Amino acid sequence: MQVELNELTNVSGIGKKTIQRAKKYFGYKKELKQERNVSLQVDKLKNNVIHNMDNIKGMRQMIPDNSIDLTVTSPPYDNLRDYEEYDFNFEDLAKELYRVTKDGGVVVWIVNDATISGSETGTSFRQALYFKEIGFNLHDTMIYHKLNAPPQVKTKRYKNSFEYMFVLTKDKPKTCNYIKEKCKYAGNKNSTLSRQKNGTTKKGVNYGEQIKETKIKENVWNYNVGYMSVTKDKIAFEHPAIFPEKLVEDHIKSWSNEGDVVLDPFMGSGTTAKMAKELNRKYVGFEISKKYCDIIRDRLKAGE
Repeated sequence: MQVELNELTNVSGIGKKTIQRAKKYFGYKKELKQERNVSLQVDKLKNNVIHNMDNIKGMRQMIPDNSIDLTVTSPPYDNLRDYEEYDFNFEDLAKELYRVTKDGGVVVWIVNDATISGSETGTSFRQALYFKEIGFNLHDTMIYHKLNAPPQVKTKRYKNSFEYMFVLTKDKPKTCNYIKEKCKYAGNKNSTLSRQKNGTTKKGVNYGEQIKETKIKENVWNYNVGYMSVTKDKIAFEHPAIFPEKLVEDHIKSWSNEGDVVLDPFMGSGTTAKMAKELNRKYVGFEISKKYCDIIRDRLKAGE
């Protein structure tokens, strides 16, 4: 049953915040339709393709509502890297990501902050809060830890060795395939105590049981970085900022299933497309630079 926007207040179980989000979203769609004089609805999504064009215009023209299962991307943030002199409108892109993401779908937004005039910009946090404002849930704030981060120029701060991985969901995630790792104390007896509100302790839920061989991985993920560490594809290093193939693999395995559609609006060197293809997912990507599109095609062909 389709409910008109002005009827939402009469629908049982819908709160004020949900109505406010709906008004913002439908207002955005109306403005966008007037601006381009085209319908946002696309008959069919074309998969396994990289579009050499602006991502916002491309998503508006080529991606239907509620059609993407997972997005894994890392935007060019705070001008930390030279990106062929291209920039993007964050708020418009965020709204497009919300529109195209399926209910239960996930967006993994990998970002960092520049330090300008002695202060970190905080752009990453502002973006995370904006995603919440337009309707996404901030499901998890994960950390991409670089085990061998490059040294930095002497400053009165510790070496930066991580980036944020904001896991955003449209409602509850429909897929969660936990990645597991070996337990250090596997085979030993569990002796965990839990502290109560009054300061006393009591035996934990699994106290006395044998510790299992594996456990669910924590939300700080460690990866080696640098030349020939993030990938073995030499051509990929012609791009200034590539993330580890294993990082993308882990997110694709966690938040999607075989046959699902994975989007990267900043395709860069093509890591998301490559890993989606290897993991039997479909991919859709946008990359505004012709130079980088050539790199992506070469990487994808090499894997055939």
